[in-house]
Amino acid sequence: MTLSDQERQQLCDTAREVAKLSYSPYSRFRVGAAVLTNKKIYAGTNVENASYGLSLCAERATLAQIVAAGDREVRAIAIACIDGKDDISQLTPCGACRQWIAELAPQAEIIICGTQQNYRFNLSDLLPFSFRF
Repeated sequence: MTLSDQERQQLCDTAREVAKLSYSPYSRFRVGAAVLTNKKIYAGTNVENASYGLSLCAERATLAQIVAAGDREVRAIAIACIDGKDDISQLTPCGACRQWIAELAPQAEIIICGTQQNYRFNLSDLLPFSFRF
């Protein structure tokens, strides 16, 4: 189901707002994610840890919420890094998050919320050969 411009804007606004709540004392790279399902919008932010490998990305934090809620019909995911440059290479999800999207939201529209413009992708744009079991 195609998203409206209003839905895309609401998702980016939500992702930017939740990014402000980020716990990122090490990288100072605040990221928020908003996931739209058929039922509602879920939001999450990145949470870092001194043991950097234990940090949690905003995308995975939010996707974990939909699993816990039993709400898996994902229409779209919006990601906003409010401290990154408006450079698409700094704004797209990391490889681990791309794989989570492949597993939990393979048909979702992926919206990267930049400061000057928003970018729209599908999974095959960002992860053309995702692992499938």
